[in-house]
Amino acid sequence: MIPARFIWADLRRLWVGSTVVVLLIASATGLGVAVNLQERALRLGSARAAEGFDLVIGAAGSETQLVLSAVFLQLAPLPLMPGSILQKLSADPKVEMAAPVGFGDSFDGMPIVGTSAAFIDSRGHGKLTEGRIFRQISEAVVGAKVKLSIGDEIKPLHGLPDEGGHTHGELAYAIVGRMAETGTPWDKAILVPIEGVWRVHHLVDGHDDREEHEPEPASMTSIRIGPPWNNPPGVPAIIVKAKTIADAYRLRAEYRRDATLGVFPAEVLTRLFATLGDVRSVLAAIAMTTQALVAAAVILVCTVHLSQRRKQLAVLRALGAPRRAVFGLVWVEILILVGLGVALGVGLGYAGARIFSGWLSATSGITGPIALNLEDLTLVAVLLLIAAVIATIPAAMAYRQPTSIALRS
Repeated sequence: MIPARFIWADLRRLWVGSTVVVLLIASATGLGVAVNLQERALRLGSARAAEGFDLVIGAAGSETQLVLSAVFLQLAPLPLMPGSILQKLSADPKVEMAAPVGFGDSFDGMPIVGTSAAFIDSRGHGKLTEGRIFRQISEAVVGAKVKLSIGDEIKPLHGLPDEGGHTHGELAYAIVGRMAETGTPWDKAILVPIEGVWRVHHLVDGHDDREEHEPEPASMTSIRIGPPWNNPPGVPAIIVKAKTIADAYRLRAEYRRDATLGVFPAEVLTRLFATLGDVRSVLAAIAMTTQALVAAAVILVCTVHLSQRRKQLAVLRALGAPRRAVFGLVWVEILILVGLGVALGVGLGYAGARIFSGWLSATSGITGPIALNLEDLTLVAVLLLIAAVIATIPAAMAYRQPTSIALRS
């Protein structure tokens, strides 16, 4: 039996080649682990973001864009529905909550979303950790990651400053509350009464019958907000919470015709996940191909390495070391290198997934859990098993090498 200290001394003497092999294996393993971790985190984070949205109704168009805009706040121009749809849904006995969602303005890169107090109160959007829900047209509630304090005042910006955007000077919002963190894009949103969005864009406020309304700053505190709305202007999306599951399906069928579109965000996400799964399969195939190439490279490196150690192994045989000891020496050394490479690769993959998840959270607001589970440990076990099998090739070559020929060369 070869002592462990001999194996360690052998690896230290050949540290350059050993390091190359470890890094090759680590890079291939890290790619596979990172793909698995990030795909799972994105899937779980997206599903969590859609939990509080039972049904979304918008104008006829793209289901995916409607969900991306209304649920994930990936804002894009959406066609407006007639305000009568909001009025009808608010009075529908099948509806527990119908909250309009209005976009278009922002502050410091964060979207300002016009909605109703019932939307903040609804299940799935978290309770307030500070302050209270808005009660006036000039008040706002911010997400958990919005860097504004209670009492701060902001003015909405329409469009982008470098694209000709302008500030709405006729209305300033005072921050009166903060929502709990949800790990969704709504953590970086600023929620205001929908009446404020209508008024700064010179539309009716939903509580009168005039076609236009120029608000006077002094009268802002007296403007009523929330349902019932009378002759409201058009809205891009309405978040609906039905009283029962059956009611939700009836509402979707009722508004999935003519000029409106009713969707369950979970169904749309399922199709997106299927596409994401295809992408993951491609990346997984690339990772597997990379690992196969690395395995071939490891065999090649080990073979060249063995050819340079022929005399050393022959001396061991001449000193009385049995062939199985030489086989074990080479096999154990290769397995140690592979094990170190796999362990380093898991660490690199985990770190890479964390970094990408942080970037994704900063840009989109979607936060998913990055954690190793049984699937990842199974991948590690399979890699080690394959390595144990592959390691027998160079070990067998060393095992079958004639001693006399090796000593003469």
